[in-house]
Amino acid sequence: MQTIRCFPAALLAASLFCLPAFAGATDDAPASKPATADKSADKPAEKMPPAEVITQGTIDAAGQHIAYTAIAGTLTVGATDAQDSQLGLDGKPQPGSQLLLNEPKEAKDAPPVARMFYVAYFKKDAKAEDRPVTFFYNGGPGSSTVWLHMGSLGPKHVVTSGDQHLPAAPYKMVDNAYSLLDVSDLVFIDMPGTGFGRLLGKDPEKAFWGIDEDANAFARFIARFVTKYSRWNSPKFIFGESYGTTRSAVVADILQNQKSMDLNGVILLSQIFNFTTDIDMPAGNPGVDLPYELALPTFAATAWYHKKLPQQPPALEPFLKEVEDFTTGPYAHALAQGTDLTKEEKQQVAEKLHEYIGLPVAYLLKANLRVNGGEFEKTLQEDQDLTTGRLDTRFSGPNLNPLSEGAEYDPQSSAISSAYVSLFNDYVRRDLKFGEGQTYLPEAQKSEAEWNFKHHGNPASTNVAADLAEAMKTNPRLRIMVNGGYYDLATPFFAAQYEEKHLPIPQSLAKNIEYAWYESGHMVYVRDESLKQLHDRVAAFIKNTLAGDK
Repeated sequence: MQTIRCFPAALLAASLFCLPAFAGATDDAPASKPATADKSADKPAEKMPPAEVITQGTIDAAGQHIAYTAIAGTLTVGATDAQDSQLGLDGKPQPGSQLLLNEPKEAKDAPPVARMFYVAYFKKDAKAEDRPVTFFYNGGPGSSTVWLHMGSLGPKHVVTSGDQHLPAAPYKMVDNAYSLLDVSDLVFIDMPGTGFGRLLGKDPEKAFWGIDEDANAFARFIARFVTKYSRWNSPKFIFGESYGTTRSAVVADILQNQKSMDLNGVILLSQIFNFTTDIDMPAGNPGVDLPYELALPTFAATAWYHKKLPQQPPALEPFLKEVEDFTTGPYAHALAQGTDLTKEEKQQVAEKLHEYIGLPVAYLLKANLRVNGGEFEKTLQEDQDLTTGRLDTRFSGPNLNPLSEGAEYDPQSSAISSAYVSLFNDYVRRDLKFGEGQTYLPEAQKSEAEWNFKHHGNPASTNVAADLAEAMKTNPRLRIMVNGGYYDLATPFFAAQYEEKHLPIPQSLAKNIEYAWYESGHMVYVRDESLKQLHDRVAAFIKNTLAGDK
Protein backbone atom coordinates (compact mmCIF):
# COMPACT_ATOMS: atom_id res chain seq x y z
CA MET A 1 0.00 0.00 0.00
CA GLN A 2 1.34 3.40 -0.92
CA THR A 3 2.03 5.94 1.77
CA ILE A 4 0.97 9.50 1.07
CA ARG A 5 2.42 12.68 2.47
CA CYS A 6 -0.42 15.13 3.06
CA PHE A 7 -0.82 18.49 4.67
CA PRO A 8 -4.17 18.96 6.41
CA ALA A 9 -7.41 20.20 4.91
CA ALA A 10 -7.97 22.59 2.03
CA LEU A 11 -4.44 23.55 1.74
CA LEU A 12 -1.93 22.79 -0.78
CA ALA A 13 -4.60 24.39 -2.64
CA ALA A 14 -3.69 24.39 -6.25
CA SER A 15 -2.77 20.80 -6.24
CA LEU A 16 -0.60 17.91 -5.33
CA PHE A 17 -1.76 18.07 -1.74
CA CYS A 18 -1.11 14.32 -1.69
CA LEU A 19 1.82 12.60 -3.34
CA PRO A 20 2.56 8.86 -3.51
CA ALA A 21 5.84 7.75 -1.99
CA PHE A 22 7.72 4.54 -1.33
CA ALA A 23 8.10 4.87 2.44
CA GLY A 24 6.69 6.51 5.53
CA ALA A 25 6.05 10.24 5.64
CA THR A 26 8.07 12.64 7.73
CA ASP A 27 4.89 14.13 9.17
CA ASP A 28 1.70 12.38 10.14
CA ALA A 29 -1.20 14.60 9.13
CA PRO A 30 -4.65 13.33 10.05
CA ALA A 31 -6.46 11.55 7.25
CA SER A 32 -9.32 13.34 5.56
CA LYS A 33 -12.76 11.93 6.27
CA PRO A 34 -13.91 9.51 3.54
CA ALA A 35 -16.93 10.53 1.52
CA THR A 36 -18.63 7.30 2.54
CA ALA A 37 -18.20 7.90 6.26
CA ASP A 38 -21.22 10.15 6.87
CA LYS A 39 -24.43 8.67 5.52
CA SER A 40 -26.66 9.31 8.51
CA ALA A 41 -30.33 9.14 7.71
CA ASP A 42 -31.11 12.34 9.58
CA LYS A 43 -28.64 14.44 7.61
CA PRO A 44 -30.62 17.07 5.64
CA ALA A 45 -30.48 16.47 1.90
CA GLU A 46 -28.88 19.08 -0.32
CA LYS A 47 -31.06 20.91 -2.78
CA MET A 48 -30.86 19.34 -6.25
CA PRO A 49 -28.90 21.78 -8.44
CA PRO A 50 -30.28 23.08 -11.72
CA ALA A 51 -28.70 21.69 -14.88
CA GLU A 52 -27.33 25.15 -15.66
CA VAL A 53 -27.73 28.82 -14.82
CA ILE A 54 -26.91 31.46 -17.44
CA THR A 55 -25.72 34.98 -16.59
CA GLN A 56 -24.10 37.80 -18.55
CA GLY A 57 -20.92 39.78 -17.93
CA THR A 58 -18.32 42.07 -19.42
CA ILE A 59 -14.58 42.35 -18.94
CA ASP A 60 -11.78 44.60 -20.17
CA ALA A 61 -8.87 42.29 -20.91
CA ALA A 62 -5.77 42.70 -23.08
CA GLY A 63 -7.08 45.97 -24.49
CA GLN A 64 -10.46 44.51 -25.48
CA HIS A 65 -13.93 45.12 -24.05
CA ILE A 66 -15.45 41.63 -24.03
CA ALA A 67 -19.09 40.77 -23.47
CA TYR A 68 -19.51 37.16 -22.38
CA THR A 69 -22.08 34.61 -21.31
CA ALA A 70 -21.32 32.64 -18.15
CA ILE A 71 -22.88 29.20 -17.68
CA ALA A 72 -22.63 27.42 -14.33
CA GLY A 73 -23.94 23.90 -14.32
CA THR A 74 -23.35 20.18 -14.03
CA LEU A 75 -22.89 17.37 -16.52
CA THR A 76 -23.27 13.74 -15.52
CA VAL A 77 -20.85 11.10 -16.82
CA GLY A 78 -20.90 7.33 -16.50
CA ALA A 79 -18.15 5.22 -14.99
CA THR A 80 -17.52 3.38 -18.27
CA ASP A 81 -17.92 4.31 -21.91
CA ALA A 82 -20.75 1.79 -22.25
CA GLN A 83 -22.65 3.27 -19.31
CA ASP A 84 -21.90 6.82 -20.42
CA SER A 85 -23.30 6.17 -23.89
CA GLN A 86 -26.66 5.30 -22.34
CA LEU A 87 -26.97 8.62 -20.50
CA GLY A 88 -28.62 11.61 -22.11
CA LEU A 89 -27.14 15.10 -21.85
CA ASP A 90 -29.51 15.64 -18.94
CA GLY A 91 -27.73 12.85 -17.05
CA LYS A 92 -30.73 10.53 -17.15
CA PRO A 93 -30.80 7.06 -18.75
CA GLN A 94 -32.09 7.22 -22.29
CA PRO A 95 -35.32 5.32 -23.02
CA GLY A 96 -34.65 1.66 -23.67
CA SER A 97 -31.12 1.73 -22.27
CA GLN A 98 -29.76 -1.13 -20.20
CA LEU A 99 -29.27 1.29 -17.33
CA LEU A 100 -32.99 1.97 -17.32
CA LEU A 101 -34.00 -1.67 -17.79
CA ASN A 102 -31.70 -2.90 -15.03
CA GLU A 103 -32.02 0.05 -12.66
CA PRO A 104 -32.44 -1.28 -9.10
CA LYS A 105 -35.06 0.11 -6.80
CA GLU A 106 -32.43 1.54 -4.45
CA ALA A 107 -30.46 4.44 -5.97
CA LYS A 108 -27.41 3.51 -3.91
CA ASP A 109 -27.21 0.22 -5.85
CA ALA A 110 -27.50 1.90 -9.27
CA PRO A 111 -24.47 2.02 -11.60
CA PRO A 112 -22.05 4.76 -10.43
CA VAL A 113 -22.19 8.17 -12.08
CA ALA A 114 -20.43 11.48 -11.43
CA ARG A 115 -22.24 14.78 -11.59
CA MET A 116 -19.40 17.20 -12.46
CA PHE A 117 -19.66 20.93 -11.85
CA TYR A 118 -18.32 23.45 -14.36
CA VAL A 119 -18.37 27.15 -15.17
CA ALA A 120 -18.04 28.13 -18.84
CA TYR A 121 -17.39 31.60 -20.23
CA PHE A 122 -18.33 32.17 -23.89
CA LYS A 123 -17.53 35.37 -25.76
CA LYS A 124 -20.69 36.74 -27.33
CA ASP A 125 -21.18 36.80 -31.09
CA ALA A 126 -18.20 34.53 -31.83
CA LYS A 127 -18.37 31.74 -34.43
CA ALA A 128 -17.74 28.35 -32.87
CA GLU A 129 -15.32 27.17 -35.56
CA ASP A 130 -13.24 30.35 -35.19
CA ARG A 131 -13.27 30.49 -31.40
CA PRO A 132 -10.94 28.23 -29.36
CA VAL A 133 -12.22 26.66 -26.16
CA THR A 134 -9.80 25.89 -23.31
CA PHE A 135 -10.65 23.40 -20.54
CA PHE A 136 -9.07 24.12 -17.13
CA TYR A 137 -8.67 21.91 -14.07
CA ASN A 138 -6.54 21.72 -10.93
CA GLY A 139 -5.04 18.61 -9.46
CA GLY A 140 -4.52 17.15 -6.00
CA PRO A 141 -5.51 14.46 -6.75
CA GLY A 142 -8.69 15.55 -5.04
CA SER A 143 -8.79 19.29 -5.67
CA SER A 144 -11.58 21.32 -7.19
CA THR A 145 -10.65 23.98 -9.74
CA VAL A 146 -11.42 26.95 -7.50
CA TRP A 147 -7.73 27.94 -7.59
CA LEU A 148 -7.30 28.24 -11.36
CA HIS A 149 -10.81 29.67 -11.70
CA MET A 150 -10.31 32.51 -9.23
CA GLY A 151 -6.59 33.09 -9.64
CA SER A 152 -5.43 32.55 -13.18
CA LEU A 153 -7.07 33.41 -16.49
CA GLY A 154 -10.79 33.62 -15.72
CA PRO A 155 -12.72 36.91 -15.66
CA LYS A 156 -12.21 37.38 -11.90
CA HIS A 157 -9.01 37.45 -9.86
CA VAL A 158 -8.39 37.11 -6.12
CA VAL A 159 -5.86 39.73 -5.03
CA THR A 160 -2.93 37.93 -3.37
CA SER A 161 0.16 39.87 -4.41
CA GLY A 162 3.08 39.58 -1.99
CA ASP A 163 4.55 36.77 0.07
CA GLN A 164 2.73 37.32 3.38
CA HIS A 165 -0.32 35.76 5.03
CA LEU A 166 -3.38 37.76 3.95
CA PRO A 167 -5.51 39.57 6.55
CA ALA A 168 -8.80 37.83 7.27
CA ALA A 169 -12.02 38.75 5.42
CA PRO A 170 -13.12 40.89 3.75
CA TYR A 171 -10.91 39.80 0.87
CA LYS A 172 -10.55 41.57 -2.46
CA MET A 173 -11.65 40.27 -5.85
CA VAL A 174 -11.18 42.33 -9.02
CA ASP A 175 -11.96 42.07 -12.72
CA ASN A 176 -9.07 40.20 -14.28
CA ALA A 177 -7.27 42.42 -16.77
CA TYR A 178 -5.29 39.33 -17.80
CA SER A 179 -8.22 37.02 -18.51
CA LEU A 180 -7.67 34.71 -21.48
CA LEU A 181 -11.14 35.58 -22.84
CA ASP A 182 -9.41 37.80 -25.38
CA VAL A 183 -8.33 34.70 -27.32
CA SER A 184 -10.37 31.73 -26.04
CA ASP A 185 -13.60 30.63 -24.41
CA LEU A 186 -12.93 29.14 -20.98
CA VAL A 187 -14.36 26.12 -19.15
CA PHE A 188 -13.37 25.44 -15.52
CA ILE A 189 -14.14 21.84 -14.50
CA ASP A 190 -14.25 20.40 -10.99
CA MET A 191 -13.05 16.85 -10.39
CA PRO A 192 -15.72 14.23 -9.58
CA GLY A 193 -16.64 14.51 -5.92
CA THR A 194 -15.63 18.18 -5.57
CA GLY A 195 -17.26 21.58 -6.04
CA PHE A 196 -21.03 21.28 -6.46
CA GLY A 197 -20.56 17.92 -8.15
CA ARG A 198 -21.46 14.68 -6.39
CA LEU A 199 -20.76 10.97 -6.77
CA LEU A 200 -23.83 8.75 -7.01
CA GLY A 201 -24.61 5.05 -7.22
CA LYS A 202 -22.75 2.00 -6.00
CA ASP A 203 -19.08 2.38 -4.96
CA PRO A 204 -18.63 5.63 -6.95
CA GLU A 205 -15.30 6.51 -5.33
CA LYS A 206 -13.78 3.31 -6.71
CA ALA A 207 -15.27 4.09 -10.12
CA PHE A 208 -13.90 7.64 -10.39
CA TRP A 209 -10.96 8.10 -8.02
CA GLY A 210 -7.85 6.85 -9.76
CA ILE A 211 -5.46 7.86 -12.52
CA ASP A 212 -7.28 6.05 -15.31
CA GLU A 213 -10.78 6.38 -13.82
CA ASP A 214 -10.40 10.14 -13.35
CA ALA A 215 -8.89 10.78 -16.79
CA ASN A 216 -11.67 8.84 -18.49
CA ALA A 217 -14.27 10.86 -16.57
CA PHE A 218 -12.71 14.11 -17.78
CA ALA A 219 -12.52 12.84 -21.36
CA ARG A 220 -16.20 11.89 -21.21
CA PHE A 221 -17.04 15.29 -19.73
CA ILE A 222 -15.23 17.11 -22.54
CA ALA A 223 -16.98 15.00 -25.19
CA ARG A 224 -20.36 15.70 -23.57
CA PHE A 225 -19.60 19.40 -23.23
CA VAL A 226 -18.68 19.93 -26.88
CA THR A 227 -21.81 18.02 -27.85
CA LYS A 228 -24.11 20.05 -25.62
CA TYR A 229 -22.70 23.39 -26.74
CA SER A 230 -21.96 22.49 -30.38
CA ARG A 231 -18.19 22.93 -30.09
CA TRP A 232 -16.95 19.83 -31.89
CA ASN A 233 -15.47 21.98 -34.66
CA SER A 234 -13.85 24.53 -32.35
CA PRO A 235 -10.09 24.52 -31.71
CA LYS A 236 -9.53 22.79 -28.36
CA PHE A 237 -6.89 23.20 -25.65
CA ILE A 238 -6.58 21.63 -22.21
CA PHE A 239 -4.92 23.45 -19.30
CA GLY A 240 -3.97 21.38 -16.25
CA GLU A 241 -2.13 22.41 -13.11
CA SER A 242 0.01 20.10 -10.93
CA TYR A 243 -1.70 16.68 -10.79
CA GLY A 244 -3.85 18.25 -13.48
CA THR A 245 -0.79 17.90 -15.74
CA THR A 246 -0.66 14.19 -14.89
CA ARG A 247 -4.33 14.05 -15.86
CA SER A 248 -3.69 16.02 -19.07
CA ALA A 249 -1.17 13.51 -20.38
CA VAL A 250 -3.71 10.71 -20.03
CA VAL A 251 -6.72 12.76 -21.19
CA ALA A 252 -4.91 13.90 -24.35
CA ASP A 253 -4.19 10.28 -25.26
CA ILE A 254 -7.77 9.17 -24.53
CA LEU A 255 -9.39 12.00 -26.50
CA GLN A 256 -7.22 11.47 -29.55
CA ASN A 257 -6.93 7.71 -29.65
CA GLN A 258 -10.25 6.56 -28.17
CA LYS A 259 -12.65 9.41 -28.99
CA SER A 260 -11.20 10.67 -32.29
CA MET A 261 -10.88 14.20 -30.91
CA ASP A 262 -7.56 15.80 -31.81
CA LEU A 263 -6.45 18.57 -29.51
CA ASN A 264 -4.68 21.66 -30.81
CA GLY A 265 -2.59 22.12 -27.70
CA VAL A 266 -1.86 20.98 -24.15
CA ILE A 267 -0.92 23.68 -21.63
CA LEU A 268 0.86 22.39 -18.53
CA LEU A 269 1.39 24.39 -15.34
CA SER A 270 3.57 23.02 -12.52
CA GLN A 271 4.10 19.66 -14.18
CA ILE A 272 4.60 16.21 -12.72
CA PHE A 273 4.52 13.07 -14.87
CA ASN A 274 6.99 10.77 -13.10
CA PHE A 275 6.28 10.47 -9.38
CA THR A 276 9.66 8.88 -8.64
CA THR A 277 11.10 12.39 -9.01
CA ASP A 278 9.03 13.66 -6.04
CA ILE A 279 11.31 15.54 -3.61
CA ASP A 280 8.96 15.15 -0.63
CA MET A 281 10.09 11.66 0.42
CA PRO A 282 12.80 10.30 -1.86
CA ALA A 283 14.62 8.49 0.97
CA GLY A 284 12.08 5.69 0.70
CA ASN A 285 13.43 4.87 -2.78
CA PRO A 286 17.18 4.52 -2.21
CA GLY A 287 19.38 4.40 -5.28
CA VAL A 288 17.17 6.82 -7.22
CA ASP A 289 18.84 10.20 -6.79
CA LEU A 290 16.99 12.15 -9.48
CA PRO A 291 14.67 13.86 -6.95
CA TYR A 292 17.63 15.47 -5.17
CA GLU A 293 19.18 16.59 -8.43
CA LEU A 294 16.02 18.00 -10.02
CA ALA A 295 15.03 19.96 -6.88
CA LEU A 296 18.46 21.55 -6.42
CA PRO A 297 17.83 24.58 -8.69
CA THR A 298 14.63 25.31 -6.74
CA PHE A 299 16.56 25.05 -3.46
CA ALA A 300 19.03 27.55 -4.93
CA ALA A 301 16.34 29.95 -6.13
CA THR A 302 14.74 29.85 -2.70
CA ALA A 303 17.99 30.51 -0.85
CA TRP A 304 18.66 33.38 -3.26
CA TYR A 305 15.20 34.86 -2.63
CA HIS A 306 15.60 34.74 1.16
CA LYS A 307 19.21 35.97 0.97
CA LYS A 308 20.62 32.88 2.68
CA LEU A 309 23.62 32.43 0.39
CA PRO A 310 27.19 33.10 1.57
CA GLN A 311 27.63 35.38 -1.46
CA GLN A 312 24.43 36.78 -3.01
CA PRO A 313 24.45 36.71 -6.85
CA PRO A 314 22.98 39.88 -8.38
CA ALA A 315 20.50 38.14 -10.74
CA LEU A 316 18.50 34.93 -10.40
CA GLU A 317 18.50 33.35 -13.85
CA PRO A 318 22.28 33.44 -14.56
CA PHE A 319 22.78 31.98 -11.08
CA LEU A 320 20.31 29.18 -11.79
CA LYS A 321 22.09 28.32 -15.04
CA GLU A 322 25.29 27.86 -13.05
CA VAL A 323 23.46 25.67 -10.52
CA GLU A 324 21.90 23.56 -13.28
CA ASP A 325 25.33 22.90 -14.78
CA PHE A 326 26.61 21.84 -11.36
CA THR A 327 23.54 19.67 -10.84
CA THR A 328 23.89 17.65 -14.04
CA GLY A 329 27.67 17.53 -13.68
CA PRO A 330 29.59 17.28 -10.39
CA TYR A 331 26.56 16.80 -8.15
CA ALA A 332 24.99 14.00 -10.22
CA HIS A 333 28.41 12.35 -10.52
CA ALA A 334 28.96 12.47 -6.76
CA LEU A 335 25.58 10.95 -5.96
CA ALA A 336 26.06 8.23 -8.58
CA GLN A 337 29.21 7.04 -6.80
CA GLY A 338 27.30 6.11 -3.67
CA THR A 339 29.59 4.62 -1.05
CA ASP A 340 32.57 4.89 -3.43
CA LEU A 341 32.54 8.68 -2.99
CA THR A 342 35.69 9.63 -1.11
CA LYS A 343 35.61 11.74 2.03
CA GLU A 344 37.50 14.51 0.27
CA GLU A 345 35.12 14.58 -2.71
CA LYS A 346 32.14 14.55 -0.40
CA GLN A 347 33.52 17.54 1.51
CA GLN A 348 34.08 19.45 -1.73
CA VAL A 349 30.54 18.82 -2.95
CA ALA A 350 29.06 19.78 0.44
CA GLU A 351 30.97 23.08 0.38
CA LYS A 352 29.72 23.82 -3.13
CA LEU A 353 26.17 22.94 -2.10
CA HIS A 354 26.51 25.37 0.79
CA GLU A 355 27.39 28.11 -1.69
CA TYR A 356 24.37 27.28 -3.84
CA ILE A 357 21.57 26.47 -1.35
CA GLY A 358 22.76 28.05 1.90
CA LEU A 359 22.43 25.05 4.23
CA PRO A 360 25.36 24.44 6.63
CA VAL A 361 28.16 22.19 5.42
CA ALA A 362 27.90 20.03 8.53
CA TYR A 363 24.17 19.51 7.90
CA LEU A 364 24.78 18.58 4.26
CA LEU A 365 27.45 16.05 5.23
CA LYS A 366 25.17 14.51 7.85
CA ALA A 367 22.44 14.29 5.20
CA ASN A 368 24.85 12.47 2.87
CA LEU A 369 24.43 15.35 0.36
CA ARG A 370 20.74 14.43 0.02
CA VAL A 371 18.10 16.80 1.44
CA ASN A 372 14.41 16.25 0.85
CA GLY A 373 11.81 18.98 0.44
CA GLY A 374 10.46 18.96 3.97
CA GLU A 375 13.95 19.06 5.45
CA PHE A 376 14.95 22.00 3.29
CA GLU A 377 11.75 23.88 4.11
CA LYS A 378 12.36 23.41 7.83
CA THR A 379 16.11 24.11 7.83
CA LEU A 380 16.68 27.07 5.47
CA GLN A 381 15.30 29.72 7.84
CA GLU A 382 15.67 27.79 11.08
CA ASP A 383 17.80 30.56 12.57
CA GLN A 384 14.68 32.77 12.39
CA ASP A 385 12.34 30.01 13.68
CA LEU A 386 10.58 30.05 10.30
CA THR A 387 9.30 27.33 7.98
CA THR A 388 9.69 27.97 4.25
CA GLY A 389 6.76 27.39 1.91
CA ARG A 390 6.39 24.33 -0.31
CA LEU A 391 3.96 25.40 -3.03
CA ASP A 392 5.66 28.80 -3.10
CA THR A 393 8.96 29.04 -1.30
CA ARG A 394 8.81 32.84 -1.23
CA PHE A 395 6.37 32.45 1.67
CA SER A 396 7.41 31.77 5.26
CA GLY A 397 5.62 31.09 8.53
CA PRO A 398 6.41 30.27 12.17
CA ASN A 399 7.63 26.75 12.92
CA LEU A 400 4.94 24.56 14.43
CA ASN A 401 7.50 22.38 16.19
CA PRO A 402 11.10 23.65 16.43
CA LEU A 403 12.31 20.07 17.03
CA SER A 404 10.68 18.48 13.98
CA GLU A 405 12.87 17.09 11.21
CA GLY A 406 10.80 18.55 8.39
CA ALA A 407 8.09 21.07 7.58
CA GLU A 408 4.70 20.34 9.14
CA TYR A 409 2.56 22.69 7.06
CA ASP A 410 2.76 24.92 4.00
CA PRO A 411 2.85 28.66 4.81
CA GLN A 412 1.80 29.63 1.27
CA SER A 413 -1.32 27.49 1.33
CA SER A 414 -2.24 28.76 4.77
CA ALA A 415 -1.71 32.34 3.55
CA ILE A 416 -4.20 32.36 0.67
CA SER A 417 -6.63 29.41 0.86
CA SER A 418 -9.25 31.26 2.90
CA ALA A 419 -9.36 34.10 0.38
CA TYR A 420 -9.90 31.78 -2.59
CA VAL A 421 -12.56 29.62 -0.97
CA SER A 422 -14.39 32.57 0.62
CA LEU A 423 -14.51 34.70 -2.50
CA PHE A 424 -15.57 31.84 -4.77
CA ASN A 425 -18.44 30.93 -2.45
CA ASP A 426 -19.55 34.55 -2.58
CA TYR A 427 -19.00 35.00 -6.34
CA VAL A 428 -20.70 31.81 -7.51
CA ARG A 429 -23.88 32.59 -5.58
CA ARG A 430 -24.01 36.36 -5.99
CA ASP A 431 -22.81 36.76 -9.61
CA LEU A 432 -23.30 33.33 -11.21
CA LYS A 433 -26.57 32.67 -9.32
CA PHE A 434 -25.62 29.05 -8.66
CA GLY A 435 -25.32 27.05 -5.44
CA GLU A 436 -28.27 28.06 -3.30
CA GLY A 437 -28.86 25.39 -0.68
CA GLN A 438 -25.70 23.50 -1.68
CA THR A 439 -22.26 23.02 -0.18
CA TYR A 440 -19.19 23.74 -2.31
CA LEU A 441 -16.39 21.22 -1.69
CA PRO A 442 -12.93 22.71 -2.40
CA GLU A 443 -11.49 19.22 -2.16
CA ALA A 444 -12.77 15.65 -2.24
CA GLN A 445 -13.87 14.24 1.08
CA LYS A 446 -11.59 11.24 0.85
CA SER A 447 -8.97 9.39 2.81
CA GLU A 448 -5.45 9.11 1.45
CA ALA A 449 -5.90 5.43 0.60
CA GLU A 450 -8.83 5.96 -1.76
CA TRP A 451 -6.95 7.13 -4.86
CA ASN A 452 -5.88 4.35 -7.21
CA PHE A 453 -2.40 5.22 -8.47
CA LYS A 454 -2.15 2.18 -10.74
CA HIS A 455 -1.92 3.25 -14.36
CA HIS A 456 -3.05 0.78 -17.02
CA GLY A 457 -2.88 -1.80 -14.24
CA ASN A 458 0.83 -1.17 -13.64
CA PRO A 459 1.55 -1.33 -9.88
CA ALA A 460 4.85 0.55 -10.27
CA SER A 461 5.12 4.23 -9.36
CA THR A 462 3.11 6.62 -11.48
CA ASN A 463 4.61 7.83 -14.75
CA VAL A 464 2.35 9.14 -17.52
CA ALA A 465 5.08 10.40 -19.87
CA ALA A 466 4.33 7.61 -22.32
CA ASP A 467 0.71 8.77 -22.61
CA LEU A 468 1.67 12.28 -23.73
CA ALA A 469 4.31 10.82 -26.02
CA GLU A 470 1.70 8.59 -27.67
CA ALA A 471 -0.64 11.56 -28.11
CA MET A 472 2.18 13.53 -29.76
CA LYS A 473 3.19 10.67 -32.04
CA THR A 474 -0.35 9.89 -33.15
CA ASN A 475 -0.98 13.62 -33.69
CA PRO A 476 2.37 15.12 -34.81
CA ARG A 477 0.78 18.59 -34.96
CA LEU A 478 -0.03 18.59 -31.23
CA ARG A 479 1.68 21.50 -29.46
CA ILE A 480 2.78 21.43 -25.80
CA MET A 481 3.42 24.40 -23.52
CA VAL A 482 5.20 23.85 -20.19
CA ASN A 483 4.91 26.54 -17.50
CA GLY A 484 6.48 26.52 -14.05
CA GLY A 485 7.65 28.66 -11.16
CA TYR A 486 11.22 28.94 -9.94
CA TYR A 487 9.93 28.86 -6.34
CA ASP A 488 7.78 25.73 -6.64
CA LEU A 489 9.04 22.90 -4.44
CA ALA A 490 5.96 20.70 -4.95
CA THR A 491 6.73 20.23 -8.67
CA PRO A 492 10.18 21.75 -9.36
CA PHE A 493 10.61 23.43 -12.74
CA PHE A 494 13.87 21.59 -13.50
CA ALA A 495 12.04 18.27 -13.03
CA ALA A 496 9.40 19.34 -15.57
CA GLN A 497 12.11 20.25 -18.06
CA TYR A 498 13.84 16.92 -17.47
CA GLU A 499 10.59 14.98 -18.00
CA GLU A 500 9.80 16.74 -21.27
CA LYS A 501 13.31 16.25 -22.62
CA HIS A 502 13.05 12.55 -21.85
CA LEU A 503 9.67 11.89 -23.47
CA PRO A 504 9.89 8.80 -25.70
CA ILE A 505 9.31 10.79 -28.90
CA PRO A 506 11.34 11.31 -32.07
CA GLN A 507 13.70 14.26 -31.82
CA SER A 508 11.76 15.91 -34.65
CA LEU A 509 8.76 16.35 -32.31
CA ALA A 510 10.77 18.14 -29.62
CA LYS A 511 10.18 21.39 -31.55
CA ASN A 512 6.48 21.09 -30.62
CA ILE A 513 7.31 21.76 -26.96
CA GLU A 514 7.97 25.21 -25.51
CA TYR A 515 8.88 26.31 -21.99
CA ALA A 516 8.05 29.34 -19.84
CA TRP A 517 9.42 29.92 -16.33
CA TYR A 518 8.27 32.52 -13.81
CA GLU A 519 9.60 34.19 -10.64
CA SER A 520 6.71 32.73 -8.71
CA GLY A 521 5.68 29.40 -7.19
CA HIS A 522 3.33 26.50 -7.91
CA MET A 523 0.42 28.88 -8.50
CA VAL A 524 2.42 31.28 -10.67
CA TYR A 525 -0.59 33.57 -11.00
CA VAL A 526 -0.61 34.72 -7.36
CA ARG A 527 2.10 37.20 -8.33
CA ASP A 528 0.71 39.99 -10.50
CA GLU A 529 3.76 40.27 -12.76
CA SER A 530 3.74 36.52 -13.37
CA LEU A 531 0.00 36.52 -14.07
CA LYS A 532 0.52 39.05 -16.87
CA GLN A 533 3.38 36.96 -18.27
CA LEU A 534 1.23 33.82 -18.06
CA HIS A 535 -1.56 35.47 -20.01
CA ASP A 536 0.72 36.91 -22.66
CA ARG A 537 2.60 33.66 -23.18
CA VAL A 538 -0.45 31.39 -23.21
CA ALA A 539 -2.31 33.76 -25.55
CA ALA A 540 0.70 33.77 -27.90
CA PHE A 541 0.88 29.96 -27.69
CA ILE A 542 -2.77 29.62 -28.72
CA LYS A 543 -2.47 32.15 -31.54
CA ASN A 544 0.76 30.64 -32.87
CA THR A 545 -0.66 27.13 -32.68
CA LEU A 546 -3.73 28.10 -34.69
CA ALA A 547 -1.64 30.03 -37.22
CA GLY A 548 0.56 26.97 -37.69
CA ASP A 549 -2.47 24.72 -38.18
CA LYS A 550 -3.68 26.67 -41.21
